[in-house]
Amino acid sequence: MKKILFIFATLLFSAAAVAQGLNFNGSWKLNNEKSKLNAEFSFAPKEVIITQAGNDLTVEKHSSFQDQEFVTTDKLTLDGKECTNTGFQDTQKKSTCTWSDDKASLKIVSKMSIGDGDMTITEVYKMDGSNMVIESSASSSYGDMNETMVYDKK
Repeated sequence: MKKILFIFATLLFSAAAVAQGLNFNGSWKLNNEKSKLNAEFSFAPKEVIITQAGNDLTVEKHSSFQDQEFVTTDKLTLDGKECTNTGFQDTQKKSTCTWSDDKASLKIVSKMSIGDGDMTITEVYKMDGSNMVIESSASSSYGDMNETMVYDKK
């Protein structure tokens, strides 16, 4: 009987967690071996630190570009409202963040002006076992790019 109650309680807790959406809180390190990154140029941050509390989501990305280290921080809301953050080279990045209908993934769509054109970046965050996976696609006048980034919890 105790075993049945334990299984029931576990299923109930899991269902409640899914109803609220996944929790991505923590520090995540890029797993190059599991990721599918572009050979010539990759947007994949080496580390992602996520703070998720209620309706607020903060995503801090530690990256490098041309041997320069930099950190970007996006403050978002989980209700689909547009949020404005500083993008690459001090551009204004406008983003929306929404849960999938089944609460199994989180989609962030960001738009910004670069050079003489616009760029749209779509990132879908989900869990694969203990790994966080970000499926990223970017589209601009320079072309399209797709990557799958896999992160291990630190």
